[in-house]
Amino acid sequence: MQDKINLARQIALNADVSTPENSVVLYSISYQKSDINKRKAIEYLQNNPDKMTLDNTECGQQLINLGLETGNDNPDGELLKIWAIASERFIKAAKGNVTAFVDNADKRSTFVSVELPLILQNNNILTINNQNKSEFAKNFIN
Repeated sequence: MQDKINLARQIALNADVSTPENSVVLYSISYQKSDINKRKAIEYLQNNPDKMTLDNTECGQQLINLGLETGNDNPDGELLKIWAIASERFIKAAKGNVTAFVDNADKRSTFVSVELPLILQNNNILTINNQNKSEFAKNFIN
């Protein structure tokens, strides 16, 4: 199992996470009782094939192919740490508007603890859900 974790960490650190401008879609399910945000994101992707979650990148696909699908059942484990590494790189590479399905995102979630602070630092990201990113962030940062 440790070999799989080490391989996953290398994938998260190195595999391609690039996306076209205005195509990034995020969802938050960590520490939640359901995966409704992920289901909404998947439905959105079906209707907007030009959009991408981290799962749709080369990095995400390689992690999923290793059997490391994201879920809300083990938010404290190595799996979350590996996806957080990939998420950090994903957000740093993003440009334009980000679409986010993050209703009731927990402050410990990857969205609030990793992605949102990086979105605020990334000058290439201007908006979240077509709203000024700083205004949107007020919903999550006290």
